[in-house]
Amino acid sequence: MSKQGSSRPEPGIWASLLAVPGHTYRVFLICLVGVTFANLDHSLFTFVLTEISAEFGWSDLDRGMYIAITFVVSGILITQIGALADRIGRRAVLLGATLLTPVFVTALAFAPTTAALLIARTLGFTAAGVQSPVTGTLVMEESPPRFRGLFTGVLQIGFPLGFFLASLLVPFIYETWGWKYIFFLSLLFLPYAWVIWRYLQDSAAWQRSRALRVANQTPPPAVRELFKPAYRRKTILLFLGTFLYVFAYGATIMLTPYFRESRGWDAREAIELVGLSFLIGTFGYILAAWFGEFLISRRNTIVAWCWLGGLAFAVMIWFTKDWWSTFLAFSTMTFFFYGAYAVMFTFIAENFPADLRATAASFASSFAVELGLGLGPFALAWAIGRVGWEMAFTWCAVVPVLLAGATFLLLKPVPREAVL
Repeated sequence: MSKQGSSRPEPGIWASLLAVPGHTYRVFLICLVGVTFANLDHSLFTFVLTEISAEFGWSDLDRGMYIAITFVVSGILITQIGALADRIGRRAVLLGATLLTPVFVTALAFAPTTAALLIARTLGFTAAGVQSPVTGTLVMEESPPRFRGLFTGVLQIGFPLGFFLASLLVPFIYETWGWKYIFFLSLLFLPYAWVIWRYLQDSAAWQRSRALRVANQTPPPAVRELFKPAYRRKTILLFLGTFLYVFAYGATIMLTPYFRESRGWDAREAIELVGLSFLIGTFGYILAAWFGEFLISRRNTIVAWCWLGGLAFAVMIWFTKDWWSTFLAFSTMTFFFYGAYAVMFTFIAENFPADLRATAASFASSFAVELGLGLGPFALAWAIGRVGWEMAFTWCAVVPVLLAGATFLLLKPVPREAVL
């Protein structure tokens, strides 16, 4: 393996990638497609927040509060389901989530009241959101140690790819049949559950861990295990860093309403801007994974990407006005800001042993993610009425992502050879 700080990857990396077993690539591809579909489903709600608010008579503060409720409740549920993946297996949980996500997302089109909409959204995002820690853990366990960070990092491009694919399909459906019909897109991916059932199996690492627990009569891992002295400090810092990062990202969920309601753009302009910028952002995920695996430590990559992304976001908010300048700044922001998550998940997972990995990923990653996704938009909605859109984004997105980088800097890099 190349040493940290080397100027270039060591010779033979491409040959080594070609030598990776086909099984690893199959697991990676199945998980990547699944995560992409899950994030496409998630994006549908964010693209039509303006229409949903008008339909149910929400104010800006109402919208932020309701988003917060759905994400916080989802976070609690995802943490418990993630722990379940350490008990009954990754495949079973992923299969169930893949089957349920389209059902709950489609239900959004029929919700007659705010309460019904919030229930459908909470359950839909719970099912979609749990796929991230489960697939990430599975890919990490199935990847060769030398390329573990690369595979799990590149897996995260499913997030921007989902948004990009949705941006290609949503404008046509929106303009042809109306906004409610976009939620039917999720049904197209229901048959993908068969692919998971047919071709995906639990990893050998998890099966060995389960066999050892059974032999030793060890109880299944619980979230409280993360707060034992050996893990307490890293659990808290990883949770806090992720929360600050995703609090900032959560505020950016409101960018589509911002472009439409503050800058006066139409739905197609706003959706296409977000989708294309997310497509550019996929390269930031890949480059972050490469840097974290071969050039510098994953921790340092997270710090650099957070700080550069925060600066790019500030430039977009304060210094751009037209579509093209906003697109360039937004693309730079997604490249670094969002790209940091490609390394973040791997860094969190590798801080814990195999039998705690999915539990840790669900708490320090997914639970922190859902809290941040909920509280970020709520804080932004509250701030908009007091200081305006631009200053609200500064305090609720730019400052938190810079603080997230500083929090991760307090943690130690994890040596590659220490990860089992």
